[in-house]
Amino acid sequence: MKEEFIVSNDFLNQRLDKFCTEISPSSYSRASIQEAIKLGKILVNNQIKKQNYKLKKNDVVSFEYEKNDTTEKEILPENINLDVIYEDDSILAINKDPGIIVHPAGNVWKGTIVNSLKYNYDFTDDFDDEKRPGIVHRLDKDTSGILLIAKNPKVREILSKQFKDRVTDKYYLAITKGKIKNSKGIINKPIGRNPNQRHKMAIIGGAKESVTKYKVLKSFKENYNLLWLKILTGRTHQIRVHMKYIKSPIIGDFVYNSKTVGEKEAYRQMLHAAKISFFHPITNERMTLIAPLKDDFKRVINNLYK
Repeated sequence: MKEEFIVSNDFLNQRLDKFCTEISPSSYSRASIQEAIKLGKILVNNQIKKQNYKLKKNDVVSFEYEKNDTTEKEILPENINLDVIYEDDSILAINKDPGIIVHPAGNVWKGTIVNSLKYNYDFTDDFDDEKRPGIVHRLDKDTSGILLIAKNPKVREILSKQFKDRVTDKYYLAITKGKIKNSKGIINKPIGRNPNQRHKMAIIGGAKESVTKYKVLKSFKENYNLLWLKILTGRTHQIRVHMKYIKSPIIGDFVYNSKTVGEKEAYRQMLHAAKISFFHPITNERMTLIAPLKDDFKRVINNLYK
């Protein structure tokens, strides 16, 4: 299978191997990407380039990879630490670390939250969906914070309906760069798949409704900001796209703001799912859970005060 990506301003001067690792449809490792470059399976403008080639605007990167059906693979239990913040007989809530994928997809079938669940819990055997047992919603790989997990199919059905009906309230903290005109506001812009760069989402007229509320908690020098956000819809990359739209993208974001990677020691998108409110699927009691910030997020905030 072959994919093509057109290089935008976000990726100017980025190394070819690093770019491909980030946008790889199958999330290959950097080592496998480098091997593919050597073998000529990754081309730039139909030419073989070295792995350290610096990308230019409008370069066309073609990526040939083997389509791999993870349903044919066994998803094995793995002893991966879970930061549990709440648990009872029906639900589990964890504070997800950045850098870990929620469930197997594409060519990724190990090192996920689901692999850890299969190691630590027996309830995963009660679900027909082996790739996503108990998974109610998702967080991007490099987003940290609260992930809610159901312990049986009936509970997942109840919680999923709450998400669908927008009964669940989800709040995030983000660090952005770029002057924000209003200290608080609502961004209501539809989000869909970027037709030219399929790994990205974009503001597209006629796409699905996407609504984000934001409030600036603190503004720092050099136009850095700490934001509190609430999403009223749950689109892929919603906050990341909306913040880029108002010209204050999240720092450390390889896809939407790659030039800030490493600034203030932000080596991943500084986005944290901090709080969630929902009705308990059994007692119907309104619950609110809070996920403490991860160490890297706290370190970046501390650096902003320097």
